Amino acid sequence: MLFLFFKLTCAKIFIFYRSMRENGYICARMSKNRKYRFNASTLEYEVEKRSRMSRLFKSAAVFVLSLGLAVLYFWIYTSVLGLELPKTALLKKKNAEWCSKMELMNRQLDDYDDALTSLQMRDDDIYRSIFGMHEIPSEVRNAGFGGVNRYAHYEGMDVNGLLKNTAVRLDVLTKKTYVQSKSFDEVAQLSKRAGDMASCIPAIPPVNPDKRKYRLSSGFGFRSDPFSGRSKRHTGVDFALDPGNPVYATGDGVVESVKFEFFGYGNQVVIDHGFGYKTRYAHLKNIGVVEGMKVKRGECIGESGNSGRSSGPHLHYEVLYKDRHVNPANYYDLSITPEEYSTMVQSAADMSERLTLHPSHRKQMRGRS
Repeated sequence: MLFLFFKLTCAKIFIFYRSMRENGYICARMSKNRKYRFNASTLEYEVEKRSRMSRLFKSAAVFVLSLGLAVLYFWIYTSVLGLELPKTALLKKKNAEWCSKMELMNRQLDDYDDALTSLQMRDDDIYRSIFGMHEIPSEVRNAGFGGVNRYAHYEGMDVNGLLKNTAVRLDVLTKKTYVQSKSFDEVAQLSKRAGDMASCIPAIPPVNPDKRKYRLSSGFGFRSDPFSGRSKRHTGVDFALDPGNPVYATGDGVVESVKFEFFGYGNQVVIDHGFGYKTRYAHLKNIGVVEGMKVKRGECIGESGNSGRSSGPHLHYEVLYKDRHVNPANYYDLSITPEEYSTMVQSAADMSERLTLHPSHRKQMRGRS
């Protein structure tokens, strides 16, 4: 019964709609893009005419309304609900990942810096000290990068400064590593000549340590000047002894200079031992070497005297390392016996290919001939 009622109802609606179309009350086809208005006098649907300005105004109103709704939606989404835009959330996630990587890199740089510091301490305290080399100054090891700001391009993209700090640490660590590698190169080069270095270092007294023939009249450091009485730095040690005592080279080397200074050191000899070492023998009476001559440790280079600006007969002896005066007492041992010293001197004289100019050696050679 229900189905039959529904079927009869639909049939009645269809018959009513067809009769309305046939009488002109309903148009058969109406365009979707046009707006129609029913004319009661003609009983027909007529196209409603609209001006172009009204259409533009309506379009603008729809656009402004849509824009306002979008802004309202954005404000509610971000300010009221406190949510982030999907792109912002994605960028923050990537930034957090990179920050974690940078922090991990900085922890690794801390480990590398500690290891490099350990190498630097070992280099200064052990390797360089063994070969008598000066420590590398901290200003050289930790020198920064002067000049223009080479990290200016990080300022606009690095808000928290993590990227810039990491770049600075990498550059500083790279420079420290380069300085340390150069230091190891110097140590390695010296280690290959360790045997030569042992014979070149000024390691013996310049005169025979017979206490009956000499005394130490002045040491290294500040003292009262014998002429002016004022405190003045003494750059060597003075061996007070009679003129004519033989003076010996304290290490293998080459005679760098032989000269005379009337108001200074008088007759003096400077020997370049290599490896940064030089020695000066001043106030000599006679000189038995010339510039450019090779000498061996224990060879006689002249006689002690009283030449130049001197308050009495003595030998002024200096040791220079890399053009800086150092205390000669740190290099020689005065506890050696005169006999041991004489044996060493005689061995050096026998090995030398030239005749020493010392008078006693000349007499010996004449007796042998």
